[in-house]
Amino acid sequence: MGNTWITRAETSADIPAIRDVIVAAFPTPAEADLVDALRADPTAWIEGLSLVAADESGRPVGHALLTRCHIGDTPALCLAPCAVRPEQQRTGAGSAAVRAALSAARSLGEHHVVVLGHPSYYPRFGFHRASEYGIVLSIDVPDEALMALSLDAGHPLPGGTVRYAAPFGI
Repeated sequence: MGNTWITRAETSADIPAIRDVIVAAFPTPAEADLVDALRADPTAWIEGLSLVAADESGRPVGHALLTRCHIGDTPALCLAPCAVRPEQQRTGAGSAAVRAALSAARSLGEHHVVVLGHPSYYPRFGFHRASEYGIVLSIDVPDEALMALSLDAGHPLPGGTVRYAAPFGI
């Protein structure tokens, strides 16, 4: 199988397959439950920012989600969770879904994205250590794990504490 992925916004028909991808990718269903809770939260969910990477048959194998958060008082997006079916990991499906999500966010006029994740993975998309911009969390995390990205040069990253949507519990 080639590494060509079809990326697109989720449809209602994709929801069970997305849950399956997330459950397969993580050791517990907590992340899948988080996505369900975010999908039900009108203050967090933004239509068109839940993206899948699908195989040639159209089956979702990767997923990336952007939801509303704030950096201080500035609206921003949170990239989380991102998941790929275990048998498709390291094939580019995850990168395709993340790139599609960031592109969709730009097209909607969004300006800032934060991610709490692997410091060796997210810089490939342009993320930098958030602390360089004065961006922090209210919980202790490794400094290198919190990263931020400005989606356009006209809107530099603001400093402040990230406020996640309620389902994150942070």
